[in-house]
Amino acid sequence: MSGALARLLFYPTLAYNVVMEKVSSRRWFDRVDETVLLGALPFKSMTKQLVETENVRGVITMNEKYETKYFCNTAEEWHAAGVEQLMLSTVDLTGVPSLENLHRGVEFALQHREKGTSVYVHCKAGRSRSATLAAAYLIRLHCCTPEEACQKLASVRPHILVRTSQLEMLKEYYQQVCGPSS
Repeated sequence: MSGALARLLFYPTLAYNVVMEKVSSRRWFDRVDETVLLGALPFKSMTKQLVETENVRGVITMNEKYETKYFCNTAEEWHAAGVEQLMLSTVDLTGVPSLENLHRGVEFALQHREKGTSVYVHCKAGRSRSATLAAAYLIRLHCCTPEEACQKLASVRPHILVRTSQLEMLKEYYQQVCGPSS
């Protein structure tokens, strides 16, 4: 049922995000560190800016396929722009990235970090699904707790919303990559 609800609410909530970016202090994306940018749907019109100005050579898409169908580059279009795309489909509103997908996404980001290039991590609004992955990246990089990682993200992107179920997954991820807490 949650997948159907997410589909029904996709366009109204996308429109809300566009309006909020225009009328509030929210930005479409924010840089977390020298590697990761956390943001909303990367519209095709943003490709040049992301590649040329932000040095993006990797994109991690946390959306389901229908969410990117009309507004975003296909994997082929990203490739033509010199950008590698990793699809980690997660249901909007209620979805939690799997532990496997957190590991895959973080490894992808770390590979780009080693090359000195940036990765654009996104979902529809850059608030929950993608913020969960960005938090996992910070956990892996700094061995900080999930709460500390979310606080760091909130300091650069105040409107993130990591839900309880997503935080629980981050705690599991933390245990795997940083070992048991003392």
